[in-house]
Amino acid sequence: MPNERFCNKLIDLHQLHVKINHIRSKIVNPELDQKALAPQRLDNLRALIRDNGLNRVGDLCRWLKVSAATVRRDLDLLERRGAIRRVHGGAVSMENRLDESLFEDKTSLAMREKRCIAEAALKFIEPGDTIYLDGGSTVLELARLLCERSNLTVVTNSLHAAHELAGRGPRLIVIGGELRRLSQTLVGPLTRLVLQELHLDKAFMGTIGFALKEGLTTTDPSEAFTKEAAMSQARQVILLADSSKAGKVSFASAGRWAGVHVLITDKPLSFASALVHKGIKIVRASNKK
Repeated sequence: MPNERFCNKLIDLHQLHVKINHIRSKIVNPELDQKALAPQRLDNLRALIRDNGLNRVGDLCRWLKVSAATVRRDLDLLERRGAIRRVHGGAVSMENRLDESLFEDKTSLAMREKRCIAEAALKFIEPGDTIYLDGGSTVLELARLLCERSNLTVVTNSLHAAHELAGRGPRLIVIGGELRRLSQTLVGPLTRLVLQELHLDKAFMGTIGFALKEGLTTTDPSEAFTKEAAMSQARQVILLADSSKAGKVSFASAGRWAGVHVLITDKPLSFASALVHKGIKIVRASNKK
């Protein structure tokens, strides 16, 4: 009997040891359970980055309740899939990033909306104004409405706008710079040499995309440079952008909301109240005739 009790105790001790090792394995290697949740975690991580703009690794760790090593591995995987781009300390989404179309293609998109936005912008122009016209396709619609206005000075970096206004309408000043063929605009540091000498009443700006956190963005850093230089010289900056560009982010920052006074668009925006809180006037252009 003593030997039997001793054997039973050994069996009990062995079973307890097995249970302890099983529990210890889960503590030491929590990734065993994480593997089963990896697809769901990746989806959650991708959505967080897409919805929040720039995301720091530390923030992602807190939101997902995983280690920094796990987040970095997941970020590497998402970057290989093309869903994100790694930056110092975190990541940004590539899903909302915009590539730029040919200018001729852009002018054929949302034509009615752009025309209505241009007509709303025309109401902001007063006799004697010195205005800046950016190189966007919506701003080009505004240029076409100025052909008969001789009591204005128009400054522009857009060859398309200059062509519309050459030889008729307002006094025309075309700033110098490097030609960007895709948009037919003059851009880069040389444009500052002219812009810094001018005092603009209003600057009418276009954009590839605009978002609450990132502000105005475009595809080309040289074009972004000229946009910001023009905005800095204007007493009032008026952004002309249809709603399809809302929430979209491109490569280069081209102006912060602090430098924008009026946004003219065609539909209600999900973050309109936040822009109004920043002091920006929002004008909704109507296409009703």
